[in-house]
Amino acid sequence: FPADRTTEIGQLISSYLGREKNLEDHTIHLLFSANRWEHVPMMKEKLQQGITVVVDRYAFSGVAFTSAKGNFGLDWCKQPDVGLPKPDLILFLQLNPEAAAERGNFGQERYETSSFQEKVLQSFYCLMEDKTLNWKTVDASKSIEDLHREIKSIAKEIMQEVQNKPLGELWK
Repeated sequence: FPADRTTEIGQLISSYLGREKNLEDHTIHLLFSANRWEHVPMMKEKLQQGITVVVDRYAFSGVAFTSAKGNFGLDWCKQPDVGLPKPDLILFLQLNPEAAAERGNFGQERYETSSFQEKVLQSFYCLMEDKTLNWKTVDASKSIEDLHREIKSIAKEIMQEVQNKPLGELWK
């Protein structure tokens, strides 16, 4: 599941991203984190039931986007998400900014400019240096079918590896 825009916090985020509302940078970062924390009880319940949880973006995206603004350090950006359930796998779908800009709807939301996306990419590269996390980079310029096949294969392998592992906590 992606950021949930149906909760009150999610609605604020949605109106901010759609440029309907302006929020101070610290505030929006903390709201994204709060939106993730809203889902922790449900995520833990599903995981305890043996259900695989797939999350679109999660904490790493928030850290990368906020730190790309220039006046925020990675450590400050990570802090609100310390203790979230730690993912067993983080897939980074790599696509150069020019190719991303050619895809449908690019530019409709705040932050969808090529120059800003380049800064976000650099922040992601910094995050990928954390060897306590299982990052896998996938070439997203492939066909949807090939990309699906590769992601499914990686996910199956990781799911078998971690099926009896306890749930960890992010950045602890």
